[in-house]
Amino acid sequence: MGSLGVPATDPQVYSIEHQKYVSEGLPSNADGWIERARLVAGALAKDASQRDIENKSPKAEIALLKSAGLLKVLGPVAYGGGGQGWDIGYRVIREIAKADGSIGMLLGYHLLWSTTANVVGTSEQAERFQELIIKNNYFVGGAVNPRDNDLKITSEGDQINFNGFKNFNTGGVVSDLTVLEGVFDGTEDHIFTIVKTEQEGIQFAHNWNNVGLRLTESGSVKIDNIKVPWTDAFGWDASSKKPIDSVLKISFATLLLPTIQLVFSNFYLGIALGSLDFSTGYTVSKTRAWPYGGDNKDKPEDEFYILERYGNFKAHLRAAEALADRAGLEVANVYAKYGEKRDIDPRARGELAEWVASVKIVTTDTGLRVTSGVFEVTGARATGKTVGLDRYWRDIRTHSLHDPVAYKNRELGRYALLDEVSRTL
Repeated sequence: MGSLGVPATDPQVYSIEHQKYVSEGLPSNADGWIERARLVAGALAKDASQRDIENKSPKAEIALLKSAGLLKVLGPVAYGGGGQGWDIGYRVIREIAKADGSIGMLLGYHLLWSTTANVVGTSEQAERFQELIIKNNYFVGGAVNPRDNDLKITSEGDQINFNGFKNFNTGGVVSDLTVLEGVFDGTEDHIFTIVKTEQEGIQFAHNWNNVGLRLTESGSVKIDNIKVPWTDAFGWDASSKKPIDSVLKISFATLLLPTIQLVFSNFYLGIALGSLDFSTGYTVSKTRAWPYGGDNKDKPEDEFYILERYGNFKAHLRAAEALADRAGLEVANVYAKYGEKRDIDPRARGELAEWVASVKIVTTDTGLRVTSGVFEVTGARATGKTVGLDRYWRDIRTHSLHDPVAYKNRELGRYALLDEVSRTL
């Protein structure tokens, strides 16, 4: 059981994996991190469909990510992290999402939130919070939703006070730390910070029971009188109690958005790739050839329409992977080039956003088409609840509705037609 008696998965189910990864330590290179993610995905895949049905809080799965070191893949080596760039981080997310879209999403959000201070904090805050997160192997959830503006912040001496409500709080229930974001009273300025999750003022509703991404613990949360030192307000001057323009009023501070948009795209892509892997195995082992077509075959893998569909799915997913990898390199290169001085200009930032928008469009369209289309090549028995083939479509459909791709099409259209780039999205 989890907190307050909420049903949760038991970390002991992965005891063999825990021992193995603790013994081996962290991977030493990029290929090692990808292989580690594949091994973790293999363990997650064994009972992913049953976990989706049971909808328990993923305590065991987060513990597995911790022992495998995947929460640290982007962290500084000096603090015990993997020292990898976002290009590798995105591929790790994708591998995990192949097995379980919920856990891939949780990992992706964690990697974004754990590096928040690197983007919108001062250099001192970035170092301090990276050390805190990486050394302790903390998992970070986030009470951040741009459509909820009712989390208010007031100042009380040398502290700020958060009060309000968020409809969505991804991963909070199983997190060690939570990102809070709200509007400072009397202004239109936002403040980000990170706080310990386990405190009375963070009250989870435990009401996430949606059709997809069922293990992401993305339900609502009440924030009641959470006090934070002004020195932990990312990118703010604790003395003047004002935002530091050289940190927050620059293009670099807007990079959280394209960075997380590519997180979305990579777990969409991973989910779609996972559905293809699952369905090919099912088709070969359980699907029956259609006996009334006039050109009857003995085996499903000899059916023309089945081969045609799988070939088409494979081609589109390969193209999506190539595009996602290219955009991942673009993100990694931006952080490597501009991370220290934070001097990226609006045009370069916008060009990056359009790469990310391209991936978002392709992975959404392709992901939805593949995850629904695999039923055409697996047959009626594949719709059984215990088979779990439907979870792939449900996962992509659930998240993509929270962030409509139509606006990315429009954004990219303005770039293609008018050479306009996004400066904020």
